[in-house]
Amino acid sequence: MEQFKGQPRLPKFAVPKRYDIRLKPDLTACKFGGSVAVDLDIVADIRFIVLNAAELSVNAGSVSFTHQDSSKVFKPSKVEIFEEDGILVLEFGETLPFGLGDLAISFEGILNENMKGFYRSTYEHNAEKKNMAVTQFEPVDARRCFPCWDEPAWKATFKITLADVPSELVTLSNMPVEEEKVDGHLKTVSYLESPIMSTYLVAIVVGLFDYVEDHTSDGVKVRVYCQVGKANQGKFALSVAVRTLELYKEYFAVPYSLPKLDMVAIPDFSAGAMENYGLVTYRDAALCFDEQHSAASNKQSVAIVVAHELAHQWFGNLVTMEWWTHLWLNEGFATWVSYLATDNLFPEWQIWTQFLDECTGGLRLDALEESHPIEVEINHADEVDEIFDDISYTKGAFLIRMLQSYLGAECFQRSLASYIRKHASSNANTEDLWAALEEGSGEPVNKLMNSWTQQKGYPVVSVKIKDQKLEFDQTQFLSSGSQGDVQWIVPITLCCGSYNVRKSFLLQTKSGTLDIKEFLGCSIAETESRGSNENNALCSWIKVNVDQTGFYRVKYDEELADKLRDAIENKYLSATDRFGVLDDSFALSMARQQSFASLLTLLGAYREELDFTVLSNLITTSYKLARIAADAVPELLDLINQFLIGLLQYSAQKLGWDPKPGESHLDAMLRGEILAALAVFGHDLTINEASRRFHAFLDDRNTALLPADIRKAVYVAVMQRVSTSNRSGYESLLRVYRETDLSQEKNRILSSLALCPDPIITLEVLNFLLTSEVRSQDAIMGLSVNSKGRETAWTWLKDNWEHITNTWGSGFLITCFVTAIVAPFASIEKVKEIDEFFKARPNPSITRTLKQSIERVRINAKWVQSVGSEKNLADVVKELVHRKY
Repeated sequence: MEQFKGQPRLPKFAVPKRYDIRLKPDLTACKFGGSVAVDLDIVADIRFIVLNAAELSVNAGSVSFTHQDSSKVFKPSKVEIFEEDGILVLEFGETLPFGLGDLAISFEGILNENMKGFYRSTYEHNAEKKNMAVTQFEPVDARRCFPCWDEPAWKATFKITLADVPSELVTLSNMPVEEEKVDGHLKTVSYLESPIMSTYLVAIVVGLFDYVEDHTSDGVKVRVYCQVGKANQGKFALSVAVRTLELYKEYFAVPYSLPKLDMVAIPDFSAGAMENYGLVTYRDAALCFDEQHSAASNKQSVAIVVAHELAHQWFGNLVTMEWWTHLWLNEGFATWVSYLATDNLFPEWQIWTQFLDECTGGLRLDALEESHPIEVEINHADEVDEIFDDISYTKGAFLIRMLQSYLGAECFQRSLASYIRKHASSNANTEDLWAALEEGSGEPVNKLMNSWTQQKGYPVVSVKIKDQKLEFDQTQFLSSGSQGDVQWIVPITLCCGSYNVRKSFLLQTKSGTLDIKEFLGCSIAETESRGSNENNALCSWIKVNVDQTGFYRVKYDEELADKLRDAIENKYLSATDRFGVLDDSFALSMARQQSFASLLTLLGAYREELDFTVLSNLITTSYKLARIAADAVPELLDLINQFLIGLLQYSAQKLGWDPKPGESHLDAMLRGEILAALAVFGHDLTINEASRRFHAFLDDRNTALLPADIRKAVYVAVMQRVSTSNRSGYESLLRVYRETDLSQEKNRILSSLALCPDPIITLEVLNFLLTSEVRSQDAIMGLSVNSKGRETAWTWLKDNWEHITNTWGSGFLITCFVTAIVAPFASIEKVKEIDEFFKARPNPSITRTLKQSIERVRINAKWVQSVGSEKNLADVVKELVHRKY
């Protein structure tokens, strides 16, 4: 048996064809019993059957293999679960015959609290706390519910029965109900057999729900299940789902393949949502929308998440990655397609511009030396969770967008439909997709894209003018400032002075040149002699990576950078390009390839910015600059905060505090972001007005003075004046938290509390996160502490690490704790302390995340040192603060 331990994948001795699963959940005792009969094809000369099982008690006496042709029953001589590898090994006394047979196993398990496998979630009904049973199997946790071949490539059909369930409860699985038998207060429910699918997509939900229902034009029944009494909160998601299914049927040229689609809001849920075939599960906040108390940002989030999960019904469920190495095929595509769908349903949201903000996480993560390629080798189940990150999701989505832009939308769509038809109900890898796109376009897609998927990182393209030629040079971009030696085939796009004057080419070598006169018909000298007013703007500025369609940074020489800054001030650039210039400059400053002073000067060009995505990025950038300044030049922090407040005054005055009749969705979202930033930077007028409105809200929860879109901003402002000697705002927010049953409102409060500048209050907030009043998945909302509370948060993490690991174990949530608390530090001395602490407490599921967080600390420390040594920074800051516009 030992030969099977420590292997990345199961041996290919036997192939599962069909599962017949019977489960009996006990919601009172929080345990379950079950049995599984697997139609199994023995394809090798062996005495072993090896499959996955974890945290299950297998009844060894129940295990048998019955050969289909001979009806001979084989009983194993030895049955053993290796928990470390999550495998169940059955050893038989004789060689098993080739061909089909039936493997039978009975087992028991616990409905755990870890939000993975078959677990329990809690809810209140009629003031009584109740349990529901829920599954979450992706990536490798079906094995915690029933013994199975728990890898994406082992596709099979599933026949599921739930036995002895309280008859008043709703019971759901992937397929519609085939038969329901009621026996007194209990019922047994059998479901139709599923189409062929992977184990991670099997799903079961047992609990008390209300629902809303609709149908697609071709008869697919769509339901949204919410907590009892909250069915109306599912109406928006229902509308999005029905319209999205129609859209995808047309876009992929393949209809949705099941007769029904259920979407369920689960109170305790670790991820945002899970695309189980025909039974999609969500966090409450990701599915429910309350017309009065949810914000515009919540509405947008619901639309995008629903579109993402439904995209998986094709990309992931119908066509499934062969192994987790190709996870990006699932997540990158679903992310990209979700924006395509959202843009189609809500074009006024300008979602493709917002997509750039979504993708900054991928660019930031991939600029680390501890990043990983999109296609990453997975050698153990423990490693899978860590690649559900910004590389697989947002870098993957960005590369798809880049490729679609290069090949053309129609060609791309046509090739994609061909890929889905060819690989439907089977597995595929990255090369299969490239082959379909090559066939459809005639372009060498495999050659173009391999450098982007098989090696980590991305380039920074340096651009300068010399002898009326543009010179391009690519090097790997690293936030550490180091130089990488890899290269990419880079799709260069550029325009000069006008979006009507464009050029595109592939940079296939380290460097290249472009004669400006070739495509402009004029020289830089001629442009300068004409001047660069609005009527003669041709050639007055050059923007590379037009509309940010390429996954790379651009570094301009000083002359080109100055002209771009002027173009931003004069509003010549599109919102996407204004975003790109700012985001690239911030990254270059962090990598110490551009001064802090020049970045602040560039920010000054955005004083009259009104675009939501650009301003949102400007605000995020400003928060980070203020944190670096606090460490590097604390004597200048007040002046820098004054400058940042001044940057936002124009947009703040335009938007005001109160929503205007008929205002856009984007303005509704932007108002809250701007007000929150002004409060964080210490703008007294904003904090005072927020306090006035908050007190009105405490007197009347339905006051028009505090609509949902500005509540987060007001809560942040309230916490800026909380201290150990002035606790009233904090205690009032806790009271609101305890009174509300809307998860989005609870999350708004949690994400505001730790921004208090008093470290003693920060500690109280962090301790509150570990109480039963905060659901496990929501604790991460309160980890973004004020910079003055960093050391407090680190001490708290160390003191509570055992409790945190016991509660969150492994996976996405525990990596959030590490990233949120470790990464903001900016001291080389702190690196050693962090490293020593975690070396003494190894946890394989956070290995990659911990290395990335420590690298971020080193990057911050070098940046702080660099900023502190800038000789003219004080003069630049003073000039910016006092400049008249």
